[in-house]
Amino acid sequence: MIQTQTDSNKPRADLTHIDTWIFDLDNTLYPAKSELFAQIDQRITTFVAEFLSLDHDSARVVQKEMFHGHGTTLNGLMKDHALDPHVFLDFVHDIDVSVLDPDPELGKILAALPGRRLIYTNGSVAHAERISRHLGIEDLFHGVHDIIAANFIPKPSTQAFQRFLDDHGVNPKSAVFFDDIPHNLEPAHALGLTTVWIDDPSEWSRPGGIGAHIHHRAESLKSFLLQADWIRPMSPE
Repeated sequence: MIQTQTDSNKPRADLTHIDTWIFDLDNTLYPAKSELFAQIDQRITTFVAEFLSLDHDSARVVQKEMFHGHGTTLNGLMKDHALDPHVFLDFVHDIDVSVLDPDPELGKILAALPGRRLIYTNGSVAHAERISRHLGIEDLFHGVHDIIAANFIPKPSTQAFQRFLDDHGVNPKSAVFFDDIPHNLEPAHALGLTTVWIDDPSEWSRPGGIGAHIHHRAESLKSFLLQADWIRPMSPE
């Protein structure tokens, strides 16, 4: 059964066994309501239109077909059109991050989590570093695993997720993965991780639907972590 952490009638999520905390980046470490990812989404449409010489509406259709068929638009463009991925990543991540507010409360929560904190994103390290720096949490992560480290194989590939676990020496039984797209949680569940869906109303958060591969559902990362059970550090006397 999926447990919604904000529902007071549900038991608190037991994460006392967790020593590795893995976070998706976009719409997970920051709220979807900021519409930061909407900027990326529109720049992807613009890129597809220019790269394939399409009008905006046609490019939008192609973009979404590639996203649903290949996991990411980038993966579709690479497979079908031999795109240089670095050109794409540089273009689509050239966004205005000032729409995000620094989040010192999130920083305090993340800093208190026991063990390692990792970012696993279908974006780039540069994008993750820029976002985390603007939020004020850039020094709180022990590593970033991006689409380049994944050899451009995007989530939700089980092969890519296993490579992530191997590269970072993660024991799946003591790890939790947070993502806003339910489909991306499937390989994590299959490999033995605890999964948390950060539910948001955006169109890209729903591919694959929801099911048994989701252990917990939350309206926001901060609210979930504040209410879950995990090993807090001792307060100084």
